[in-house]
Amino acid sequence: LSAMREPSMDPSISADSTAQQDSLFSMMDVFLISLITGLFTYWFFFRKKKEEVPELPKMQSVAAPVRDSSFIEKMKKTGRNIVVFYGSQTGTAEEFANRLSKDAHRYGLRGMAADPEEYDLSDLSRLSEIDKSLAVFCMATYGEGDPTDNAQDFYDWLQEADADLSGLRFAVFGLGNKTYEHFNAMGKYVDKRLEELGAQRIFELGLGDDDGNLEEDFITWREQFWPAVCEHFGVEATGEESSIRQYELVVHTDVNMNKVYTGEMGRLKSYENQKPPFDAKNPFLAQVTENRKLNEGGERHLMHLELDISNSKIRYESGDHVAVYPANDSSLVNQIGEILGTDLDTVMSLNNLDEESNKKHPFPCPTSYRTALTYYLDITNPPRTNVLYELAQYASDAGEQERLRKMASSAAEGKALYLSWVVEARRNILAILQDMPSLRPPIDHLCELLPRLQARYYSIASSSKVHPNSIHICAVTVEYETKTGRLNKGVATNWLRSKVPEQNGSSSLVPMYVRKSQFRLPFKPSTPVIMIGPGTGIAPFIGFIQERAWLKQQGKEVGETVLYYGCRREHEDYLYREELARFQKEGVLTQLNVAFSRDQAEKVYVQHLLKKNKENVWKLLNEGMAHIYVCGDARNMARDVQNTFYEIVSEFGNMSQPQAVDYVKKLMTKGRYSLDVWS
Repeated sequence: LSAMREPSMDPSISADSTAQQDSLFSMMDVFLISLITGLFTYWFFFRKKKEEVPELPKMQSVAAPVRDSSFIEKMKKTGRNIVVFYGSQTGTAEEFANRLSKDAHRYGLRGMAADPEEYDLSDLSRLSEIDKSLAVFCMATYGEGDPTDNAQDFYDWLQEADADLSGLRFAVFGLGNKTYEHFNAMGKYVDKRLEELGAQRIFELGLGDDDGNLEEDFITWREQFWPAVCEHFGVEATGEESSIRQYELVVHTDVNMNKVYTGEMGRLKSYENQKPPFDAKNPFLAQVTENRKLNEGGERHLMHLELDISNSKIRYESGDHVAVYPANDSSLVNQIGEILGTDLDTVMSLNNLDEESNKKHPFPCPTSYRTALTYYLDITNPPRTNVLYELAQYASDAGEQERLRKMASSAAEGKALYLSWVVEARRNILAILQDMPSLRPPIDHLCELLPRLQARYYSIASSSKVHPNSIHICAVTVEYETKTGRLNKGVATNWLRSKVPEQNGSSSLVPMYVRKSQFRLPFKPSTPVIMIGPGTGIAPFIGFIQERAWLKQQGKEVGETVLYYGCRREHEDYLYREELARFQKEGVLTQLNVAFSRDQAEKVYVQHLLKKNKENVWKLLNEGMAHIYVCGDARNMARDVQNTFYEIVSEFGNMSQPQAVDYVKKLMTKGRYSLDVWS
């Protein structure tokens, strides 16, 4: 306050103050004029801008992404008239689709392979806009008659669609396995449903059986399919099947190594900088914290592994599968490099010659040949006939070239030779190169032809209620001698066997992700469960029993938990013996029935024990409304177990054989009879 009073006490200030006031008024006038002018200018330009907005050309770009999902527009733009869609889980259906799309050029047609996940399939009704157009579907069946992951949306659309597909011409080749209950269900469904929607089938449904010879089934169907296409469109073959490269090689001599893939499945450097969510294209690097041998004796090596998933945000349920990306044996990779005289550390890219293709490279590029052969390519399975055909041109010996071409032909003699010399002898690409000394293809063409190395799936042997931060695997190492005297080793199991837990060691890291399953415990813990799982088929049931024990500890009422387990010998390969004994002692495992198949003169299997306890089995099933779970071998065990249930139901339910079969099938439909099987 004293500071404010000081000016009024000084008479000299008043004259200055008057002069300042005059100056202030003139400044105020200038300010007001400037403000009015500014406001007018702003209004003028703002008004003009508002009028011009609708004319901005940028508005057109909004529709671009929608057009990208139209395979019709793409076909028109690139002059294609045949589209081959694939529903593929392991890459085989995609491989077949690529082969069919490449075939088209021999008939003056142009094909493209397409992933249904990337396109709007309701556009099928517009395919007739393209002359001589045809849609082919290579559809694999997965699990218990389910569509593959990439065909799920297509399957959902087919179920709900009321589209008019009367202008559509189509053909379907299904990939399945006869040991499974729902053989080729997806191929059969697509074929039937497209016809129901008015589409015209131009060739009969093909049913490939992976339990037999899938490659031969495909070739046989294909050799009759193309003549049917020719007849329908009035075209003729323009010449012999010829080798057309799909990718061109670019060698990088001066490249930034930070831009080079070293085994990642999707994003570059994703293994160095891990970011959830983790899936097939972005696996999590899990540390192996335990790797112990489960069996006490015998020739085989059965193992229990534990993968640490702390801080990954990965969630799993009992019954889910863990997918693991393995690596090929470095000695096989080195031998291929030596035979082909190649520097495996050369950094290269294989770039698609079709610039419009969504698939720019056959595997992540740029990378080295060593990385491609180690992490991206399947070098251990017998190559398919198309690979032999393409490689034949590089055999300098006429006899070897003729032999390769014959095996790739559709002639009966050629098919028989391929079956005996390649499939039954289990010759992989290295064995073929070793046994054909004049066959020396360029390594880049070989890398283009070989299929992708696939993830391996294992039933999770733990419960997330008990082990939220780890996933357990139970597996047996695959190792066998071939007819040529070579020792073949399973890629994933031998790679996992070498994963020794280390502190901060990168050698014990496993790229993995979780795949959800329908193999689930009943919603009510009080529901009885009957679990049948010989050998490593016990894996998911270890998780189930752990979970039932946990529920019991929480004070929940837990129903009868019955296990039928089988192994060769009690003192050799009785897996998780101590754990099972403990669960039984604690009263969680109410029945433990173990079949030792080779401990006596007559072999005893799980189905024999089911028959022995048939009254109890029927009581649990009929009165207790028990859920049945079967895990393990699909070819023999699962079928024998199912037949045993038919017998039990028929005997105690007073039903005929067809009625008993229908009863069990209804259990499956209701989710009371679940399978997790492999062949």
